[in-house]
Amino acid sequence: MNLYNHLYILTGGPGSGKTSVLNQLREKGYRCVDEGARRIIREEREWGGTALPWEDRSAYTARMLSASIRSYQEHQPANGICFFDRGIPDTYGYSRLVGLHEEEQIGKETLLYPYNEKVFLFPPWQAIYETDTERKQDFGEALRTYRVLKETYQSLGYTLIEVPETTIEERVQFILDAVK
Repeated sequence: MNLYNHLYILTGGPGSGKTSVLNQLREKGYRCVDEGARRIIREEREWGGTALPWEDRSAYTARMLSASIRSYQEHQPANGICFFDRGIPDTYGYSRLVGLHEEEQIGKETLLYPYNEKVFLFPPWQAIYETDTERKQDFGEALRTYRVLKETYQSLGYTLIEVPETTIEERVQFILDAVK
């Protein structure tokens, strides 16, 4: 067994239900790692910083990459299944989506931190999509994000498992059945 086979990613566009599923997995006793983007946005707003997706995308991406790598390193050596609300490849996908000059370097960094080959992809789901103070993208941008992330993970050799649009409980069971 590879050292990273217990690390699973939940990915997809914003507002597709990843965090709700992750919270339910946590309630069932699984180790779960929250997405760093919301925390970064809150901190930047509190500090008056500009590393925000609508201000300095390069600085925001650098903070996301750093936070994702730290999370990976903290959870990689542990035993048992661990679910991540987004992984390091998401930062690479984001850099591709917004056309950052650092995209190639971020892609190289991504290869240094492998996860389980199975990645759970949450498709855009307009019925549950909402914006808020940290998620400002409209549904069209959520669709574009989903497509870029799908492409990114495929290009990195991951096996994408699309999570069906159903109840949170059924989505959780679908994921748990796939990791057994």
